[in-house]
Amino acid sequence: MPSDKPVALVVGASRGIGRQVAVDLARNGYAVVVAARTVSDPSEPPGPWPPDPNSPASTITTVAREISAAGGDAVAVAVDVRHEESVNALVAEAVATYGRLDVLVYSSGAIFWASVPDTPLKRFRLMQRVNPEGLYAVVQAALPHLRRARGRVVVVSPPIYSRFFRGKTAYAMGKVAMSVLTKGLAMDLVRAGLRDMAVTSIWPAVAVESAATAQFTNLEPDEANDLRKPTIFSDAILAILNAPASVVNGELLLDEDFLREHAGVTDFSKYNVVPGTSPRRIMPAKLPDLAVAEQDDEGKRFDSSTKPRL
Repeated sequence: MPSDKPVALVVGASRGIGRQVAVDLARNGYAVVVAARTVSDPSEPPGPWPPDPNSPASTITTVAREISAAGGDAVAVAVDVRHEESVNALVAEAVATYGRLDVLVYSSGAIFWASVPDTPLKRFRLMQRVNPEGLYAVVQAALPHLRRARGRVVVVSPPIYSRFFRGKTAYAMGKVAMSVLTKGLAMDLVRAGLRDMAVTSIWPAVAVESAATAQFTNLEPDEANDLRKPTIFSDAILAILNAPASVVNGELLLDEDFLREHAGVTDFSKYNVVPGTSPRRIMPAKLPDLAVAEQDDEGKRFDSSTKPRL
């Protein structure tokens, strides 16, 4: 029986930003499929409840339980995005459970920040498999169902600009590839006449409190002054989902800027981890325009998926 609610699949929802997105989508009327690798025994919640959202104690099991306890609708499904069969099983279970799929949010990510000489090949490979390859696998599996629902895809990946590559080239290669998928898939949707669908990338303008920032800062008091709560990210994603497809399709957005320009938010103090602080913006105020003068003059188009005639 199809769900009466729109259904969102959030991949990478066990902790941090992904968890917050799943929780807030549920609060706003979505049935949520909470997906990641980490599971736990639902009958034995570890330590205090609810668990620290940025700790290993937070799993897809605990997140789904949090949502259900608050009156929401959620199911936890384990997935390893490095394996196509696991991804296909995830999407199949999501559709079997709710009968539809309206939104895909890809928040899963592997991170290792170092120079090229200091980034082992095994780390590089892990990041490519989880970041661009995992996204590609989930998008391919979900697209047939999203097409039927005229759905949306939201990708956690950055604008494309040179400073992002500095000191973390291996990581940046994968994250930028995810943004390229956003740009390219958006063109595919328009070319196919699916103008009421959209794929959008989103990235924080100011560092967001998460498992990743906890890893890099240890959340020392002075470092916490430069962090925002993950609710700014989930609020921005909700605003993206509520915007017309033509406004957000193919866009590489920053959370703060989109909320200011399209949701009328002028006071961001409620998002500060430490009240009364002014978190430092980490993103450029102006980003490059990727369009070129001959954007619409691509010449003869080739499609390798079309078999040549013998």
